[in-house]
Amino acid sequence: MNELENTATAASHHLYPLISDLGLILMTAGVAILLFKKIKQPLVLGYLIAGFLAGPYFTLFPSVKDVQNVEVWAEIGVIILLFSLGLEFSFKKLMKVGGTASITAMVQIFSMVFLGYWCGQLMGWSSMDSIFLGVILSISSTTIILRAFDELGVKGQKFAGIVFGALIVEDIVAILMMVLLSTIAVSQQFSGMELFESVLKLLFFLILWFVGGIFFIPTLLKKAKNLLSDETLLIVSLALCLMMVILATMAGFSPALGAFIMGSIIAETTKAERIEHLVKPVKDLFGAVFFVSVGMLINPSTLAEYAVPVIVITLLTVFGKTLSSTVGTLISGQPLKQSVQTGMSLAQIGEFSFIIATLGMTLGVTSNFLYPIVVAVSAISTFTTPFMIKLSIPVANMLERRLPKKWTKAIDSYSSSSQTIKATSNWVLFLRSSIIQIIIYSVIIIAIILLSSRVVLPLVNGFQWANVAVAVLTLLFISPFLWALSFRKVAPTAYEELKKERKFLGPIKIVNIIRILFTLFFIGLLLNSFFSNFIAFTALVIFAVAYMVFPKRLQTLYDRIENRFMQNLNDRENTEASKSKRELSPWDAHMTTFEISAESNIVGKPLHQLELREKIGINIAAIKRGNITINVPNRNEQIYPNDILYIIGTDRQVEKFKTYLQQSFVAVPENNAETVLKNFELKNEDFIGKTIRESQLREKTDGLVVGIEREGRRMMNPESHVVLEKDDIIWIVGDKKKMNSITLNAS
Repeated sequence: MNELENTATAASHHLYPLISDLGLILMTAGVAILLFKKIKQPLVLGYLIAGFLAGPYFTLFPSVKDVQNVEVWAEIGVIILLFSLGLEFSFKKLMKVGGTASITAMVQIFSMVFLGYWCGQLMGWSSMDSIFLGVILSISSTTIILRAFDELGVKGQKFAGIVFGALIVEDIVAILMMVLLSTIAVSQQFSGMELFESVLKLLFFLILWFVGGIFFIPTLLKKAKNLLSDETLLIVSLALCLMMVILATMAGFSPALGAFIMGSIIAETTKAERIEHLVKPVKDLFGAVFFVSVGMLINPSTLAEYAVPVIVITLLTVFGKTLSSTVGTLISGQPLKQSVQTGMSLAQIGEFSFIIATLGMTLGVTSNFLYPIVVAVSAISTFTTPFMIKLSIPVANMLERRLPKKWTKAIDSYSSSSQTIKATSNWVLFLRSSIIQIIIYSVIIIAIILLSSRVVLPLVNGFQWANVAVAVLTLLFISPFLWALSFRKVAPTAYEELKKERKFLGPIKIVNIIRILFTLFFIGLLLNSFFSNFIAFTALVIFAVAYMVFPKRLQTLYDRIENRFMQNLNDRENTEASKSKRELSPWDAHMTTFEISAESNIVGKPLHQLELREKIGINIAAIKRGNITINVPNRNEQIYPNDILYIIGTDRQVEKFKTYLQQSFVAVPENNAETVLKNFELKNEDFIGKTIRESQLREKTDGLVVGIEREGRRMMNPESHVVLEKDDIIWIVGDKKKMNSITLNAS
């Protein structure tokens, strides 16, 4: 009994600081949020100040008792932050980032890494401190820029698109640099070969995790969709995140990388937005703890001691990033004004800088003064960011006036020529596709061989014929990819065009031979992993012959695998496109009201005489006459003074009708309580194969079929003899209650 009481007492003493520290952190963070929202400043700054107030260097308020516990919470915060960032990232976004954003980001990153390292060396810092400073200064803050763009209302401008693209590139480069910094920190030397190996290792695992994740995870989520409540989906998504964190750690990478990768994989699924919404409260909680923990490390005495470095690094950040980003954007072929706007928007550091600085402290390779300096520079540059964005246009105008005319003309000429669309040659397209195919299939094949030889084989090593069984199974698994590597056509259109030109026949044969040699090499690698050289060579010949005999079966199997992968990869985009077709009115059609004056030229005329549908393309959904509403009026209905017409049409058609009326009116979009415009996806067998007249949709809905969308083609105002087909999207205007009572979506 005494032992139990002692255990309970010890547990309570251990638990108390954890709860009290977390409570103190959240209370100070809550006050900071309210205050900084009131004064319209970034919340990150509020968290930093809250951390300083709760930290050990500010004694007027209660301080955190157990810093180690807070550090654990902060590490979890980094993982959740990177997972959320991955959910917003998506590798497909990176592939769609244009050359402008990529060039801008790379010029800025290389420039700031060099300037940061050079600045650290001039101030007498160690090499590791200088390297980390350069990397820290090279990454801009997505959070701060998004907030500033929202407040200034510039998100729709062209330069904002360049900035967002540059931020995507910076995020993935930051992940890469974290891996390289970890390698440098462990080896304590700058071996080019080790860095090259680290890059290859990172690329290998990135391709493997992404391809494997896209193939399995969307399928898992779709199969279990009926079981995934909000609670279950949140737990499953966080479990997947932590699983990838474990895999990344086992592979020798940082936990943050694993979280980011899993987030980017889930970003390609149809559940991405829902998961992002569910994870947001968790991210906000742990993100607040992380930023507060950063603020706890602010030491006023250290900042006073290093006031000069803080000022120097701040000036270097603001002006160095502005100049390097502007130059990078100019090099990419953008005009001077947009280049200056882009450069002045990227002039700050933020959340990734904290994560990289935390990495240096965790590895024990950076000095204690670097972290508070980074926090101070981030705080100052956060305040300057909105002002820099506001001043970008005046600065650009001033440069256009002050720069020599030769310079401005040269910039305009270069920009015009750079933005000319250049067609990619068939040979470049074929060669690039072949290289990508070789890399991806090589990664998959090597991964399966390593998994079999190092994991599966040791598990069954004691059984007779274990080597043969595992080797055969492994070959079966990799055979579709071996076939694709050696025989699958890449860029078929470009390939057929190249075959017509004799000068490309030789290079094409060389590329195809290289692919076959890679295939033979991997078969030999597999067999050599399980057998002696002689047996491996003999088996290689046998397998090569068998491999040539069954190409169609291998092709069929590979096509199934590829189709599943491409379906999962494009599922989110296809779903969103389909959803937009159902939720948005086609042809930009919408319902608008017109009040007809007594002087109008259409007063007293019946609808069939006006021919509004034939001449202008609009449909009259209803006529409101005093307290009476005539839904879908017939062709003999006349127009009277002060009638309110409910018109369905596009913006262009509405403008034509406005001109036709030759009168002033107020057009107001309205959702009539009785008459509505609604769409249905036709699934009901009772309507499929019938004409619009035979379906009696007009009678059943007291309405009118105003449009049909079929396989991407749109039919406006279809005739009554048009036959309805399965999966047609039918747009009907009619009585709301009657339309709700019919079922077109299911039988």
